[in-house]
Amino acid sequence: MIDVVIVGAGFAGLYMLYRLRQSGFSAKTIEVADGIGGVWHWNRYPGARCDIEAMQYSYSFSEELQQEWKWSEIFPTQPEILRYLNYVADKFDLRKNIELETQVNAAIFDETHSRWEIQTSRGDRILAKFCVMATGCLSASRIPSINGLETFKGHYYHTGRWPQADVNFSGRRVAVFGTGSSGVQIIPIIAKQAKHLFVFQRTATFTVPARNKPLEPEYEQWWKSNYAEHRKQMLETITGCLALDMKNCSAMSVTPDERLQEYEKQWQKGSLNFLGSFTDLVFNQEANDTAAEFLRNKIREIVEDPTVAEKLIPCGFPLGAKRLSLDTNYFETFNHDNVTLVDLQQAPIDEITPTGIRIGNKNYELDDIVFATGFDAFTGALFKIDIRGRAGKTLRDKWADGPCTYLGLMTSDFPNLFIMTGLGSPTVFANAALCIEQNIDWITDCLVYLRTNHYETIEPNIEAENDWGKHVNAVANFILFSKADSWFNGANIEGKPKVFMPYVGGVNNYRKKCQDVVANGYQGFILATQ
Repeated sequence: MIDVVIVGAGFAGLYMLYRLRQSGFSAKTIEVADGIGGVWHWNRYPGARCDIEAMQYSYSFSEELQQEWKWSEIFPTQPEILRYLNYVADKFDLRKNIELETQVNAAIFDETHSRWEIQTSRGDRILAKFCVMATGCLSASRIPSINGLETFKGHYYHTGRWPQADVNFSGRRVAVFGTGSSGVQIIPIIAKQAKHLFVFQRTATFTVPARNKPLEPEYEQWWKSNYAEHRKQMLETITGCLALDMKNCSAMSVTPDERLQEYEKQWQKGSLNFLGSFTDLVFNQEANDTAAEFLRNKIREIVEDPTVAEKLIPCGFPLGAKRLSLDTNYFETFNHDNVTLVDLQQAPIDEITPTGIRIGNKNYELDDIVFATGFDAFTGALFKIDIRGRAGKTLRDKWADGPCTYLGLMTSDFPNLFIMTGLGSPTVFANAALCIEQNIDWITDCLVYLRTNHYETIEPNIEAENDWGKHVNAVANFILFSKADSWFNGANIEGKPKVFMPYVGGVNNYRKKCQDVVANGYQGFILATQ
């Protein structure tokens, strides 16, 4: 028997393995892919890149690593991030404890011996005292159910499961479904190659320019000269990111001209910091409307055909209630002669045919279809595994009416099972790398505490779990992000309970709550010696 099984070898799984080994635990990581990297292994579609600055979207646990790794761009591409993660795995000799190309089929808690039995696709049964799910909150890719897809004679792809071999769209007729973050990134790239690109849009999206560029030596040195202090400051922010030169006032406390000047400044700078142009954009609908209208007018300025521009303008939900995207020439792409926008709000798809897509009497002849349709967020990857806790209760059954956790880290009746960076945590609204490290440091310190004090199991009590769920919802209802159907609340998956799943109270507040729980003797948890 080993101490800990980790499921997943992405950003979270790698650091979890590192911390456990450093703390004297035996650990094994199981990964279904043929390489490490998690989301950055699978999401290798053209144009894939991070929307958090590289100097901040990186590990902080090793000063040597921080100093020696050199990023090439402000917002790194998928290949560069994957090279970084492979470098980390090699530098810290992590591969010897990672088993690739292995699916975890089941994780079953043995109450008699207080241990988990992990069953894999290789037929192995691994016994471990603890199990850590580092499966990712955006890893279960989703292809919508469309009549006739199985008859299509061309190729179809999902951005979240992109082939490792190069895909060349030159001279081909291509359809892209989805205009979220992945669609916004891949559409301009495909448009440069394809004979014709059809963008099938259900919901128009807000984006701001990335303004990506090579990482300047002076900026890199600014970070590296005092990384520890910068990282400390990041922990005290809502998003886990340092945002320089931002207004610290309400959008409604300045004149309309001053508002426009600030929005224009942030637009020209680029990055998701646009949402922080003023302090109340995510709380105050009137303030939010001013920023949203600024972005709508930018679309009207960029897109030459007024009819197309109006179709591309998001409406009916606040800015930020569906995840804001960073783009590089996304709206400019619709000025190209070989790009057609198909508005599915006007007429839905009737069927996919062997040669394309039919809407009413119109047929779109296609060679390839790309689904940039996102994920079954938060719960999708967990539900792929048969997870059973006390009395054989399945996680799927427990969460039938919606997922519930305590601190986003554990759920009652599933002792010694840790869940990272998803439900009830701030990860998807923040710097995921920082949130991952915070979760892992908390879990590792918890395991050390259990070992030192001779506890066998830990799990939340139901009252603490329910209170945390109420708190997550109360905070969500306080801001505007809960005012739309999105993958934040499971609305993108048919039949999924509509529950707002992430914690939007901020990295700083979440971290403080986790610290307070520990300071109060793991308040809300049941610790048992047998």
